[in-house]
Order: sequence, then structure tokens, then C-alpha cells
Amino acid sequence: MADTGKGKPAIRRFAPIALLAAGLIIFFVLGGGQYISLDFLSAQYANLTAYVAANLLIAAIAYMALYTLVTAISVPGAAPLTIAGGLLFGVALGGSLTVVGATLGATIIFLAARTALADLLREKAGPRVKKLRDGFEENAFNYLLFLRLVPAFPFFLVNIAAGLFGMRTLPYVLGTGLGIIPGTFVFASIGAGAGAVIARGDQISLSGVLTDPAVLLPIVGLAVLALLPVLIRWLRARAERPGAAS
Repeated sequence: MADTGKGKPAIRRFAPIALLAAGLIIFFVLGGGQYISLDFLSAQYANLTAYVAANLLIAAIAYMALYTLVTAISVPGAAPLTIAGGLLFGVALGGSLTVVGATLGATIIFLAARTALADLLREKAGPRVKKLRDGFEENAFNYLLFLRLVPAFPFFLVNIAAGLFGMRTLPYVLGTGLGIIPGTFVFASIGAGAGAVIARGDQISLSGVLTDPAVLLPIVGLAVLALLPVLIRWLRARAERPGAAS
């Protein structure tokens, strides 16, 4: 009986992350990946655009809910879905729906990771991990903004890491929402121009997009700006150390 009592808090704590993991497995078992691919988007372009034109509000809510779900269960490769938003709703509306959906989904996995694993991390973490965690907490917003601006970092890993290292929810939501805006609207703009590509019978492709200086350089510049407060703080701390002037 005592074991059962002790087990209940653990079950409640790990239930959110277990449900999200189960959702990811079910998604792929049912073949969900094919429905958020560029091939599916190209094949169903006419049907999808006709539905959106006739049911804009419902379509917008459905798209945002799908993006939230896909982000929450950490389905890899959200770029095709972001392109779909720009293609079906235009840059402004499609990008905005994506930012809201992605932020909501990221917050769900962030809260699930923090609920399930944060206490375990505190118990098991050694001095080096604790020092890293303290540094993340101290500069959490700027670190998160940097990680969001640079698309080379896996989105789902950033969601989990922020939860593990005890970042507060409001800065997390703000950092996520602001940080994903540049990349989101880049992909939404690609989607907005993809209708002509599909009309010609060509395939939509991401090849070369992330290496195009017109796309990459502004994102890198924003990432550097986000990291500047952290660098300045580090330089000040180094200058104030005893013997730093000698």
C-alpha cells in the first residue's frame, strides 16, 4: 500500500511527457508524416486552397491547432508545415498562425519536461551541471533567443533543455515567440511564392534555402545581437576578477 502511495506522484509527474511520447508514436504509426510533407502539399494544393478560400476561419484554427500538436509531440521537420502556412494563408496570416501554434506547442513540451524531469535533474546533477544550470537561469532569455534565432539547433531539444534548467514560463514564451519570428516568416514567404512553382508542375524544394545569404545572414545577425548582452556580462565579470588588470 505504501508503494502505491509513493507511486502516484511519480505517475502524475511523468504522465504529460509519456502522453506526448505516445502521441509521437501514434502520429508516425498512422502515417501522419506524409500529410505534412511537401509532396502532399503539392498534390493537394488545389483542394487545400479551395477549402481555405471557402472556410478561412475554420482552416486557420485547424492549421494553428495542427502546428501546436506537431510541435508538442516533437515531430521533426516542421519546415514543410510552415511553408504550407505561407502558401495557403499568405505571409502575414500564415506566419502569424505558425508563430502562435509553434509557441503554444513548444510551451506544452517545455512544461511537460519541467514537470517530469526537473526534480530528477536537481537530485542527480553534479557541480558542473549545476553551474551550467545556474548560468542558464541567469541569462535564460538571451540564451533562448539566440537558440531560437539560429535554426541549426533542434527545436525540440531547446524546448526540453529550457524546462530542465528551470527557465521561468513567461520569459520562455516571450523568447520563443520572438525568436522564431524571422525564420518563420522566411519559410512563410517561400510558401507564399510556391503557388507559381506548383502551377508550373515543379516540386517545392528546400535545397539551398538555408545557405542563401539573403536568408541566412539576417538570421545570423539577429542571433549575434541576442548574444551580445551575455558576452558583455562575461567581459565585465572577467574584468572585475582580482588581478585581471595585471
